Amino acid sequence: MHRLLTGVLIWLLLAPAWAIDYVPPRGDWQRVDPAQAGFDPQGLAAAVRLAQERAVVEPNDLAVPIRESFGDEPGFEILGPTGTRETSAGLIIRGGRIAAEWGDLERVEMTFSVVKSYLSTVAAVARADGLLADLDEPVARQVRGDEFSSDHNALITWRHLLNQTSDWSGTLWDTPDWADRPEGDDPAAWPHRELHPPGSHWKYNDVRINLLAYSLLQVLREPLPVVLRERIMDPIGASSTWRWHGYENSWVTLDGRKVQSVSGGGHFGGGLFINTYDHARFGLLFLRGGRWGEDQLVDPQWIEQARRPTPGRADYGFLWWLNTDRERIPAAPESAYWAAGFGGNYIYIDEEHDLLIVLRWVPALDEVVTAVTEALTP
Repeated sequence: MHRLLTGVLIWLLLAPAWAIDYVPPRGDWQRVDPAQAGFDPQGLAAAVRLAQERAVVEPNDLAVPIRESFGDEPGFEILGPTGTRETSAGLIIRGGRIAAEWGDLERVEMTFSVVKSYLSTVAAVARADGLLADLDEPVARQVRGDEFSSDHNALITWRHLLNQTSDWSGTLWDTPDWADRPEGDDPAAWPHRELHPPGSHWKYNDVRINLLAYSLLQVLREPLPVVLRERIMDPIGASSTWRWHGYENSWVTLDGRKVQSVSGGGHFGGGLFINTYDHARFGLLFLRGGRWGEDQLVDPQWIEQARRPTPGRADYGFLWWLNTDRERIPAAPESAYWAAGFGGNYIYIDEEHDLLIVLRWVPALDEVVTAVTEALTP
């Protein structure tokens, strides 16, 4: 730990001024020599080779691994678009500059559960606008309808939805909550599972994440992709190529308009389709504490809350994964955190080293982060 802190202090003292607050302008991104960015060039090159060797891009048709992983679940059906994967891609960024890159960085691809961290950020926008004044307030007070009408569901708060401890019970977009990653070996018992008090039981569940997206849509009264574009993606200079999809049956009428409620994952298809550069801009926004240049786009207090361990799941926050007690990635700082999606999609953020890593189709996050961290020069 002493060596780590010493290295961080040296980096902050000796790094060029551009390394502290640089953000790339729209349509451009500066590169920096690995040695100038504080890497051993050979070590960084080895980390890139490792990432390329660990990549998994077959089968190319993403509907195939989705069905292989989730197709045995009750009533499973792909309800949204999927697409393909061709090659792995990645970026290693320090001081905001690109120190290493590989693959087709402009290819728009499915990103699975990385979108959950984007959804969390839309909640941050709603919070900043005063629409989520109290995260511990029951959602039923703002979202009317059958979704929160039962005695159990009426107790669910925004915080429960954000940290996946709601244990919401019901059916959304024709999919019951229990059919997503069902627990136990008796299918007959799945529809009659024990209900846990909201806030007491963590469960990774795309049906409930989609409920959060639907609830935010009801509160914001605007399509979530529009909110994300106007408040986050356009200000950080993202391209116009990304798309956020829902399902073929997730259309609702909102103030007289037909609006699609988007997906917070890719389990049933849909979700965020985006290129690697745009992922990196989003990650850099969080590496900069929610600030982009002169503009504070995400409240630092929200980021702090989003990184607090969830009761019953110490390595999870508000739809971000955490390195609590350095358990997930021992070589990384405990303060590191990341967005993660099926198939090896990651946005890894390390404030202590001013380091950002974006991976596409590289499942071995811990190995790559360890290799990159070891390539840092003292």
